[in-house]
Amino acid sequence: MPDIFARITDADADLLAPIVDTLEKRAADPQLRAMLDAYLAEIELPQAAEILEVGSGTGPIARVISGLPQAARVVGLDPSPVFLAKARELSGGLDNLSFVEGNGGSIPYPDGSFDAVVFHTLLCHVPDPAPVVTEAMRVLRPGGTLAVFDCDFSTASLSTGDFDPFAAIVQVMLENIVHDRWFVRNMSKLLRSCGLHVRPMRSYSYVEHPEPSFMFSWIERGTDALLAEGRIGDAGAQALRLEGQRRVEDKEWFAHIVYASIIATK
Repeated sequence: MPDIFARITDADADLLAPIVDTLEKRAADPQLRAMLDAYLAEIELPQAAEILEVGSGTGPIARVISGLPQAARVVGLDPSPVFLAKARELSGGLDNLSFVEGNGGSIPYPDGSFDAVVFHTLLCHVPDPAPVVTEAMRVLRPGGTLAVFDCDFSTASLSTGDFDPFAAIVQVMLENIVHDRWFVRNMSKLLRSCGLHVRPMRSYSYVEHPEPSFMFSWIERGTDALLAEGRIGDAGAQALRLEGQRRVEDKEWFAHIVYASIIATK
């Protein structure tokens, strides 16, 4: 099944509802918030900075960016009306933040409109990310900053040993939620090929143990996908769900994935 984020405008509200919840829960995770704060601190912003987040989803990252002391104007760009409606609902009262419908392949702003552009867990979902990066460069001012934060999905694991049945859940989830699980490994090369000056990559390890967080949703979503695709039957699906609950109850839950960030300048 293709990555849902690559066809997000075709998805209906019922399909996107659990993703809305996951986006907000993931952004609220203390480990991920620390990663966000760490890479945002590396961006050199002028006073009264204008900042664009491409693929802003429900807006949790844009809301944080709007709170930076230099942020005079923050725009979240997303193609999904469902995500945009939720983003506007959650951002009420933030006068320097707005959300606009559009996609990274054709950003609806003139050349040199922004001091910084942020891609937060977006580019791994894009079938051809080079034109999206080039478009971001177009709307950056000279000397402006491009910040990329993404997930190295090749490191994703729910397993606690060899032949762990949860390995099948990870496999089907990657087939459904990401276009290129190896994107982070080639991120620097992509940015350099687009003409950006690229700083060294920074990596961050994310772990859930023994308490679950947003990655526990993979059990239900992955099991549903395996069942829908005929890879398991009802009995197998029930066994996977019960095993997930058992690991949580017995303090054996474990999930791990690595994230990475790169700061680049035009």
